[in-house]
Amino acid sequence: IGKEKFHKSQHWGYCNNVAMLVGEDKPGIGGEPLPGQKLKPKYSVFPEGMGSDAPAWVAFDKQVLSFDAYFEEEVPDKNQELYRIRHCKIYFYLEDDTIQVVEPQVKNSGITQGTIVRRHRIPLPPPHEDQFYTIDHFNINIEVILYARTYKIIDCDQFTKNFLRKMGVRLNPPAGRPDDPYTKERQKILDSMNPLRPYERIDTLKQFLEHNGHVLRFFCVWNDPESMFHDPRELVLHYYLSDDTIDIKEIIPVNSGRDAVPLFLRRDKLPKYAPTGLYQPGTITSRTVLNVFGKLVGNRGRYILDNRKTGAVHQEFYRDSDLKIGAVINVWGRKIILCDCDEFTKEYYRTKYGIEDFTPVPYKAPPPPKLEKTFPPYTGFGSEEDSLCSCMGLLPKSPQKDFKKFLEKDRSGMESNILRFVAKLVTDSPIDKDRKFIISYFLSDDTISVFEHTQRNTGILGGKFLERGRVKKPGQELFKSEPSEYFKAQNLFVGARVCFHGHNFLLVDADEYTFNYMEKHANEFSVADIGVILKKLKGIAEPRSREIRQEFAASDPEHSKVIEYDPFRNLILSITDGAFSEHEIITLGRYYSVRDEYETDLQLLLAVAQEQLKKNRFENFEQLSAVLLYNDREKCGVLPHEMCRTICKSFKLPVADDDLQALLTMFEDDHKQVEYKKFVDGLNWRENQIPAFQMIKVPLKNEDDWSRQPPSFPVKGVKYLPLLDDLFGKEE
Repeated sequence: IGKEKFHKSQHWGYCNNVAMLVGEDKPGIGGEPLPGQKLKPKYSVFPEGMGSDAPAWVAFDKQVLSFDAYFEEEVPDKNQELYRIRHCKIYFYLEDDTIQVVEPQVKNSGITQGTIVRRHRIPLPPPHEDQFYTIDHFNINIEVILYARTYKIIDCDQFTKNFLRKMGVRLNPPAGRPDDPYTKERQKILDSMNPLRPYERIDTLKQFLEHNGHVLRFFCVWNDPESMFHDPRELVLHYYLSDDTIDIKEIIPVNSGRDAVPLFLRRDKLPKYAPTGLYQPGTITSRTVLNVFGKLVGNRGRYILDNRKTGAVHQEFYRDSDLKIGAVINVWGRKIILCDCDEFTKEYYRTKYGIEDFTPVPYKAPPPPKLEKTFPPYTGFGSEEDSLCSCMGLLPKSPQKDFKKFLEKDRSGMESNILRFVAKLVTDSPIDKDRKFIISYFLSDDTISVFEHTQRNTGILGGKFLERGRVKKPGQELFKSEPSEYFKAQNLFVGARVCFHGHNFLLVDADEYTFNYMEKHANEFSVADIGVILKKLKGIAEPRSREIRQEFAASDPEHSKVIEYDPFRNLILSITDGAFSEHEIITLGRYYSVRDEYETDLQLLLAVAQEQLKKNRFENFEQLSAVLLYNDREKCGVLPHEMCRTICKSFKLPVADDDLQALLTMFEDDHKQVEYKKFVDGLNWRENQIPAFQMIKVPLKNEDDWSRQPPSFPVKGVKYLPLLDDLFGKEE
């Protein structure tokens, strides 16, 4: 390759009668061209800026001009043909001006065909052999000389025509395509010849390609006369449209005592029963032959193929037109009734034959009435589910648990899926009245556990009051056949009275997670569904709308449009006359409350966070800022709240999740986007340390620490005007 490039750009010349290597484009003295030197044009024939600026190997990639051509070849020393016409294709590759000549394969030609000229740049014939063929040398109805062989171009494809026209080439009319005289003579001889044994072609490929995989299915019945009880035998008949074959499979009932065989009838063409009986083997053949001479010439016969099929025995087979609901077919002497078919079969007959009536033939006896299975009553040993499984079968199995529910509702990250309530005993005993309990409901398996809050100087030990497990509802019979009912999550809410094993509890409060979970899944908890609550309240309060507005206005003497929660609760109780539970009133107050979720001072939260970061030696503030900046694609300085939280979690920031959420919320702008640069600067205890932290004592919140009241945010103020507008409409 290197030599070729070298010789293209250099050539030998003489200077002062001394041979030396000079450049091909190098002019002589004074810039005049040397004798015989042809300089390349400096400027293109097209104006500047026209067309693409991409290189040729990119602009013309996979673009080829195709020309139809032929050349004549002399055939010496042969009387049958003096010359030969050989047709070929000339391909011109636009990306590098290379040319390839290919001759298509001709059957039984005896000539080595294929690529005649491999792809490369072909030089022009002498005396211009120093130049190469370009696109300007090609047209229709012209001759080109490639290595002393003359090719006649007769036509080209449509792409080539369009390309040449765009290049400004005026195309000549296409020339005729001459035939090879010897090939034409041989074809006449082949057409006039008849084979000694004409081949009879039976073409079934078309039917196979059109209907491969298409099967008609009929449900049949055969009344076996030789069986002991003459019971009907249910069958399924399959008709294969690809080759008109049939197979039958028997449906064997359970405990019928019959042998399970793969097929009742193997797949084959099913003949219609002949009136004279079955044909002997070899009688029916696909082809027949004739003995021409009989026994005239010795004892040897002369056989030829019987084209007229004079001695053929024609047998009819069942076709798709013979099969229909209610028809009786003969399966080797057995009368089988077609009773029904599937939807594909109905659509096939509806489309091809126009049949619309597919009324099935009743052939099954009505099933006997199903006996209701009764279970014995619970014995008291083990759980009810375990005892019930021993009645299901001879080999007892353990009761199945709802693993899907367990995986969905099990503790995952910050989602505990545990509903916690504060409860008190409903009793007249002065000792038990002040006892406080924590009732935990586990959503993963519907179990309940009860812990008692330890109080000083009461004489009662706190701790575990009820082991975790499912709790039955009171008032149920112990020894019964039906399964018992257990407490569900919907039975627990603030204000509910529940009885656990003889102990009556009143649920007086819940934690923030419980309120949020029930409001998020309002379709499961009606006491937390604000839509249901408003509809219920509207039905009660609508007749007294003016009076209720006056009562709310009287509770707000300062006209601040906000009232405290306790007056709001008393008003709702007086309006509903005890029809609302405590949880419904809390839900209503939380929905219309003045939310001040993060009242903690920003400096206090930053001080707590910096102290935690300092204790854990966290100093990757530059890397954290770089990751936040990288995720800010628009470079606007803000990111969504959840994205910032996820990035902080990926850095394993040693800050409690609720404190992190509060910090991110405090650095949000008006569009709920976090200003991450200010957030990182506030956490950076190296550069922006808060010195007042030594005087701050903040107890850290623990989710599982239930020694104090539940860490729920109380509702301090309720905006009553939006509530009245939702109930009675806006007042004019």
